[in-house]
Formats: sequence, C-alpha cells, structure tokens
Amino acid sequence: MDFNFTDEQQQFADALRRYLDKNYGFEARQAIVYSDAGASDTHWAAFTELGLTALPVPEEQGGFNGSPVDMLVVMQELGRALVVEPYWATAVGIEALRVAGSAQGEDAALLERAAQGEIKLAVAFHEPHARYDLFAVDTTATQQGEHYALSGKKSVVLHGAQADHWIVPARLNGEIALFVVAREAAGTQITDYRTIDGQRAASLSFESTAARRLSGQHAGAAALEQIADYGTVLLCAEAVGALDALNRATVEYTKTRQQFGQPIARFQALQHRMVEMLIHAEQARSVTYLAAGRYASTDADERRRVVSAAKVRVGQAARFVGQQAVQLHGGMGVTNEVAAAHLFKRLAIIETTLGDVDHHLARFAALPGFATAEV
Repeated sequence: MDFNFTDEQQQFADALRRYLDKNYGFEARQAIVYSDAGASDTHWAAFTELGLTALPVPEEQGGFNGSPVDMLVVMQELGRALVVEPYWATAVGIEALRVAGSAQGEDAALLERAAQGEIKLAVAFHEPHARYDLFAVDTTATQQGEHYALSGKKSVVLHGAQADHWIVPARLNGEIALFVVAREAAGTQITDYRTIDGQRAASLSFESTAARRLSGQHAGAAALEQIADYGTVLLCAEAVGALDALNRATVEYTKTRQQFGQPIARFQALQHRMVEMLIHAEQARSVTYLAAGRYASTDADERRRVVSAAKVRVGQAARFVGQQAVQLHGGMGVTNEVAAAHLFKRLAIIETTLGDVDHHLARFAALPGFATAEV
C-alpha cells in the first residue's frame, strides 16, 4: 500500500499547519480550554473557511467527499496542535448521516449546514454502565404516528453540549435504530463538563424527547459499529499527530535541560529511550494509515480487523511515549505549564475512547480466522 500523501493532501495539511502554528499556539489553546464555552467560534469559522467542515461531506450536499485518508491528514494536524474545537464529533456525526441517512430531505439539509459550518453534530455512543459495549443500549424509542419519542440516558458524549443535533442509538421494538435529536427538543437535559484533556463531554437525558429516525438502507446496529470504527480511525490519526508533537517537545527539552554540566540529550541511555519513542510512533502511524485506507472495505470483518489493530497499537504507543516523555521532562512533565503534560493527557483519553487496548485486543481475537491462523 502507498502511504504517501497526494499533492493536494499535502497542500491541505500545510495550509492547516500554517494556520495552527500562527493562531493556535499553546497559550491561545489554554485560554480556550478555560473559557466558559470551551471552544472558539473564531477558530471554527476559520476551519470552515479552510474547508475542514466541508471535507467529509458528500459533493451532492456541498462538500468535498473526503476519504478517511483525507480526514487522516486533517486529524494529524489537529492532534499536533491539541485543538479542542468539536471537529471530531462533527465529522463522526457527518459519517453517521452518510452511513445511516437517506441523503435526501432533512438528512441532506443537515449535511449541507454541517458543510457550511452552521451546525455541529455529535454521536451519543455510550450509556451509563455500558463501558465499551456499543450494543448495550437501554434507551428506548416509541413511535407516535410519524414521529418518535426517546427515553433514556447517554454518557460521555464528546462535545455533546456544543452540538446542535445528536445522533442517538435507541431500541425500537427490541432492535437498535438511529435517531436525530435536535438540541432544543423538549424533554432533554444536558450536563456539560470538562474532561482531563481539556476537551468537553456531556451527559444527556431524554424523557419523551421528540426524535426523527434515520431511514437509510443501513441504519441499525451494523451502521452504529461502522460509525464507531470511523471515529476510531480519526482518533488514531489525531493520536499520531499528538505523538509527533510529544516526541518533538521531548527532544527539544532534553537539549536544554542540563545535568553534570551538559544537556541530557547527550546521554546515550536517554538517546536510546527517545529512539524507542520514535519507533513506537512510527509503528502507530503505519497501522493507522492502513486502517484509514481499508476502512471502506466491503468486508466488514476486514474493517474491524484493521481498525482494532490500529487502536491497539496506537494505545500502546500512547502509553509508552507519554510515560517516557513525562520522565524525561522530570517534574515539569506533570505540570500544566508545558505542552507535554497536555499531550499525554489527550493521548490517555484517546486510548480509552471507543474501546481501550484490552477491548480491541479481544475484538480482534474474536474475529473469524484468528484461532486457526497459521503462525
């Protein structure tokens, strides 16, 4: 497989990196994190102008029909800069509308508005006590004429309070179906909070809340799993960008920190450790690129296999690189004054989002052919 980016992809990445380097430095990012909103409308407008919001949207709805590899290019840059705006949540919501929607009527209108940056989306994957089980859905949907009413709770909805519409899995006659709920719908309670990595999440409670069912050809449990796999690929890409930034910050710090009258970067033992950090990052990058390239495979088991493999390797790299970076930074590595601490926190959250290493190892091992594969 060719892991080289096209000229257009590289130009897009370069343009985004220039913007982030100029306007989204560490201090600017921290100011956004501690603001009441937890996100910046100014930067969201800039992302829209750069084409980020239109990238994953089909051309029919005013987008660029970007592939997972195109999205990987974007997520790597956002990961390097520790961007806290709800881009991942909206991109996954767009994929939900693509996979489970009808591409017509209200679904098409939502995609058009998302492409223009007018609305933000979020997918409410999980429920309290469900851990990583996507199919542990207790939220129920009741049909009322042509409409539906939802009742239940969703937890840790990333950027849920910043979203204008949620895609919500619920059980309809015992089967999982996907619904769109508008933020202003009556019967909804939102509890917004900041996570340890500076992002935002929310708990959602529905009580006879009006909802619209996504009526695409594939809008059930299989679609929910595919949407989660898409979100996982994007998270892995973001982690690769964060790993690059953390490795770079660690190398630069060891060039300035002095011990025994010389920079600690000259100590061979520490050089070996930083090489190991780089190897972990490069292995995570390779398997993430593979997962992005094969996400659209018509073989669902192949998609599951490469996505879980990527999440496992990225999770392992996140933990190793993060821990080594903190040690090499010394006491500064756990303070909020340096970017390394925030990169480690973000990597730790990515590792536990949509399934941790153990979860995806078990998922990988449960796929057909694993027990009988030749060594």
